[in-house]
Amino acid sequence: MSGGWTARRDVPAAARADAEQALEPLAEDGFVVTSRELSRDGPWRIEIFGHGGRPSLDGDWTWAELPEKDWVAENQRSFQPFKVGPFWVHPSHRRAGVPAGLLPIEIDAGLAFGTGTHATTRGCLEMLATLDPAETPNAVDVGCGSGILAIAMAKLWQRPVLGGDNDPQAVEVAIENAARNGVAPLCRFVISLGLEAPELAGRAPYDLVVANILAGPLIELAEPFDAATRPGGRLLLSGLLVEQAEMIVAAYKPRGFVVERHIDLETGGAMWRTLLLRKA
Repeated sequence: MSGGWTARRDVPAAARADAEQALEPLAEDGFVVTSRELSRDGPWRIEIFGHGGRPSLDGDWTWAELPEKDWVAENQRSFQPFKVGPFWVHPSHRRAGVPAGLLPIEIDAGLAFGTGTHATTRGCLEMLATLDPAETPNAVDVGCGSGILAIAMAKLWQRPVLGGDNDPQAVEVAIENAARNGVAPLCRFVISLGLEAPELAGRAPYDLVVANILAGPLIELAEPFDAATRPGGRLLLSGLLVEQAEMIVAAYKPRGFVVERHIDLETGGAMWRTLLLRKA
């Protein structure tokens, strides 16, 4: 355990959502990220708490040392079980008390992107539960992070699911999480940029491509996602603010994708959208 630190930055209200989105990977990677309004319609103060090495941050931040404390452990202790759709998401230290009829998913904070608490992941979990299993026999999770969405699909449908991430550590964590959730035989995770890894490219065309990443990469992936999705197949896309949804749809519409439905949820005062698109 090493000494703690905090970084603080004040941003205009209009810039808060973009600032929080930029820090989302830090929050899901175990750092504690908070924001609060300093005055009505005034600036917002964004604070990051961590220990050990400091992350590289854009912008003007004020740094301060804190008493020695394991901030990742503190964040893990603050992660409480919750229900989302048919799933009961919980940390490893809260395994007891799974409500009857719910599918438990055990994920610890601070290991890799995706504990389920953020609106983007919750939106994906809710949307997955609405899909007809008969229409999703071949599914892939692109940018899998902690593996939570692939694990959810494997538990929900009891069939093999592929996942990939360009971060080798995330892939290791996803493999560990699949094992602790009892779906290691169903989940295969590989290092991949998008769908470029042979293991992922070779399984196309897909019935369902899931990608909870960010708006920019989702636009860049429009062409490869189109090529990898069968006619009638679906894309489940998240990681975007509501105001970014229009440009995502605009990138996929010329390729024959239409919006079936969406889910909007809030995190950190911002509204995030999860999109379900179908390929004509």
